[in-house]
Amino acid sequence: MNSVSAYLRMVGALIWKDLIAEIRSKELFGAMLVFAIAVILIFNFALELNIQVQSEVTSGILWVTFAFAGTLGLNRSMAIEKDMGCLDGLLLAPVDRSAIYFGKMFGNLILMLIVEAIVLPVYSALYSVNLFQPGLLVVILLGSIGYTAIGTLLAFMSVQARTRDILLPILLFPIILPVLIAAVKASNGFLLGLEIADIRPWLNLLIVYDTISIAVAFMTFDFVVEE
Repeated sequence: MNSVSAYLRMVGALIWKDLIAEIRSKELFGAMLVFAIAVILIFNFALELNIQVQSEVTSGILWVTFAFAGTLGLNRSMAIEKDMGCLDGLLLAPVDRSAIYFGKMFGNLILMLIVEAIVLPVYSALYSVNLFQPGLLVVILLGSIGYTAIGTLLAFMSVQARTRDILLPILLFPIILPVLIAAVKASNGFLLGLEIADIRPWLNLLIVYDTISIAVAFMTFDFVVEE
């Protein structure tokens, strides 16, 4: 029990470190938010869709925005750790390596959820669509967990490369494609008011993907950082 408590304290300390650093600099959050709002505005003024078509493409636009903003956040998060020398210090610290992974993952997840919480009302105002539906919010949470779970692992893999800004999206998007498809389909189902039986397969896929991603990252993270 004491070991579990100590492990959770290590994870919590790493999350707190990232959040405090971000509150002081606002570099990562600001970049993600500005990018996300810019994408939404571009879609809004470029497409000029009618009400019917807007409701059909809303889920796709949302997840394109979340995916690009999330990738930017993952890249910058690891780049800051690497450039400031914090990454080497974390890996040399006498803590379980998986605690470092979960600390970074949940830190990235919290920032992504904050950006999404700001994007939703902005999108609702621009497109006149009610996005504050319990089912849709659950889908956003599940999709964000899957995205940051595998994205954090791949960000650790690519941070050492000189072409890390290009390498991470190349590695991430093919692997994350199932969660994006499931999230878009499930989000669209809730927005169109489909029966839960039609949406459940996509929700199940999200849950399975999240579970497998976290398990794989937990088992392989030590080998990834050793390389």
